[in-house]
Amino acid sequence: MAGHSKWKQIKHYKAATDAKRGAHFTKLIREITMAAKIGGGDPAGNPRLRTAIDTAKAASMPKENIERAVKKGTGDLEGVDYQEITYEGYGPGGVAILIFSLTDNPNRTVAEVRHKLSRGGGNLGAANSVSWMFERKGQLYIDSTQYPEDDALEAALDAGAEDFKAEGEHYEITTDAADMHAVKSALEAKGYEITEAEIASVPKSLVSVSGKTAESLVRLLEELEELDDIQKVAANCDVELDETG
Repeated sequence: MAGHSKWKQIKHYKAATDAKRGAHFTKLIREITMAAKIGGGDPAGNPRLRTAIDTAKAASMPKENIERAVKKGTGDLEGVDYQEITYEGYGPGGVAILIFSLTDNPNRTVAEVRHKLSRGGGNLGAANSVSWMFERKGQLYIDSTQYPEDDALEAALDAGAEDFKAEGEHYEITTDAADMHAVKSALEAKGYEITEAEIASVPKSLVSVSGKTAESLVRLLEELEELDDIQKVAANCDVELDETG
């Protein structure tokens, strides 16, 4: 992969590999369970649950698995009591990192996160040390090979999107967090297939990294996301990797 990429784009390149990991379903189930626990089991009145279920369906998760995860969250079935904890830190090149976890053992999780950061050339920060560098936004992704850019841009803006960017093989559509589902529904009504939708922590500005620093950073971010208790990772990086990176 050549040229500059944000961490989200790098993950899209690796999506085919990630989808093969059994851990992927486990993390989706945890998110469904937590969403139902916090906001109730009706996706119509629980946007976070609706997003989690849509993501699980896009990953071809069986309906019964989704329903079971919801019931564990609402207490209709016995389940693990997860806590939602966000860790903050820095990686190589001074890149700010947000690490989102759902864990039944915070002591274990923070030890694993601290170990990965330390070994990967980063460090764990205090609460609010980097979170102010990010803002919560809705993000929708459309396969750019399927739709002309001008048409997709017009449709996104008409639907109420805040921003639209062509990013490699995807169009990235940014919305206010509260408007994401409305924008998604409007685009789908016009015939656009949304390949991914999420409420994301979007960096307000980016730190450029390249060469060995970029390689170390990407390796660290991947290792953090591979931890069982970690749901997702956000970083304010503009990464330049060569084609073998």
